[in-house]
Amino acid sequence: MDMRPLPQIESPCIKVCVMEPETGFCIGCGRTRGEIGGWLGMSPQARREIMVALPERVATLTSRKTRRGGRRGRLGLPDAP
Repeated sequence: MDMRPLPQIESPCIKVCVMEPETGFCIGCGRTRGEIGGWLGMSPQARREIMVALPERVATLTSRKTRRGGRRGRLGLPDAP
């Protein structure tokens, strides 16, 4: 059996794999499902091009979200006076 080490492939994955439904981006790394699934088969250039766009994607995800107020927000209760 050939035991050559596999080449290291750069990945933006931070092991927080949750897809944001409005944009289709992962909130951890900023990639789409298609980009995540095809990552290993992409050329290094294609991966680099996606990596360049990720900081802006992630910033967009976080700037669009507002804190909902903990338990009150989850239950849809009005803010406390």
